[in-house]
Amino acid sequence: MPRERLEALQVRRLKKQVRYAWSKLPLYKKRFKDAGVHPDDIHGLEDIQSFPFTVKNDLRDHYPYGILARPLKDIVRIHASSGTTGTPTVVTYTRNDLATWTDLMARNYTAAGVGQGDIVQNAYGYGLFTGGLGFHYGAERVGAKVLPTAAGNTKRQLKMMKDMRSTVLCCTPSYAVYLTEAAVQEGYHPREDFHLKAGMFGAEPWSDEARKVIEDGFGMKAYDCYGLSEIYGPGVGGECYRQDGLHIWEDEILIEIVDPDTGKWVRPGEMGEIVFTMLGREAMPLIRYRTKDLGWVSVDECDCGRTSTRLMEIRGRTDDMLIIGGVNVFPSQIESVLLNVAELGEQYQILVDRSKALARLSIQVEVSRDFAGRPKGEWAELQGRVEKEMLATLAINPDIELKEPGALPRFEGKAVRVVDLSKK
Repeated sequence: MPRERLEALQVRRLKKQVRYAWSKLPLYKKRFKDAGVHPDDIHGLEDIQSFPFTVKNDLRDHYPYGILARPLKDIVRIHASSGTTGTPTVVTYTRNDLATWTDLMARNYTAAGVGQGDIVQNAYGYGLFTGGLGFHYGAERVGAKVLPTAAGNTKRQLKMMKDMRSTVLCCTPSYAVYLTEAAVQEGYHPREDFHLKAGMFGAEPWSDEARKVIEDGFGMKAYDCYGLSEIYGPGVGGECYRQDGLHIWEDEILIEIVDPDTGKWVRPGEMGEIVFTMLGREAMPLIRYRTKDLGWVSVDECDCGRTSTRLMEIRGRTDDMLIIGGVNVFPSQIESVLLNVAELGEQYQILVDRSKALARLSIQVEVSRDFAGRPKGEWAELQGRVEKEMLATLAINPDIELKEPGALPRFEGKAVRVVDLSKK
């Protein structure tokens, strides 16, 4: 669709959605009134700049159903993710919302050349996380066969991949990198024994180096997929065969790039915070949702022929959240786990190593003075127990390094808890 027609469609849907949110959600009616704006003020896309932002804490503060524009009887799906406070971020869907989400994911597959005849091995987690079901229903929508292997059980993943002749792999990029290594260790010749032509990877940032490892390892093309649970889930955007930016499906999702400090628009090509407004969502019509992701966009037509805005890069975040293995984790959550282990002391540091294709997390933590004199066998047992607790509580698997009391640096001011080794 030419840009002029696409933007005209966006304006019509934006007017309708802003009025819908204002009429159905007390949160927005109050926010709009406080900001001195009204749905009638929307005449063009630029007018959205006068309207207030929505942030993740709004969802937590209105847990569980405070941001719900339809009666609960109309809701057919509920997803959720945990936040720093332990209060889940609840995401709800009507039947029409699920149909829209499925179509958006279908576009991601189509852009990557996936369709009828393909066998999609879905190794994302199923459950409250939106990834597994999002990739599942999108694949079925384009007529592909789905092999729902879910996350983990690497030996089975590889056996199914070979025996079922899977042509498409869906998982986090870090797991795809691991699968390339595990396949060789298990005696496979990945480029010969498997039949993969494409991989659909998301849920965490990944580098060009990681893409090269995956593509060289399996002899396939690796495509980036972008999404977040608050905006349906995966399916906000995806790469085409050109692998030159993520196409944002703008008839359903309005993207803005704003200065993180001022909230004002920046020009295409300039880095800023990514903000989304959903243009047809029934259950949760979020307006100007701040993602805290940083990126920049191009509005030039892609060589593939698509005219949608492309998200060209996602670089870092505006807060201190870490994304490890597709899991969002905050230092305060790590601290909570450590301080609940009686044998550990209070001093710790989180080390982030970005020198390899994918970031790796390690945690140095002092043991308590009462524990320090214990035999080394008990140190090993404690280390294993802390690692298991991290996995069980936060779904991360960092390297734990136990230190003698006093081994870690002290600070008179604010403690430096997170150290990025690439900046040292």
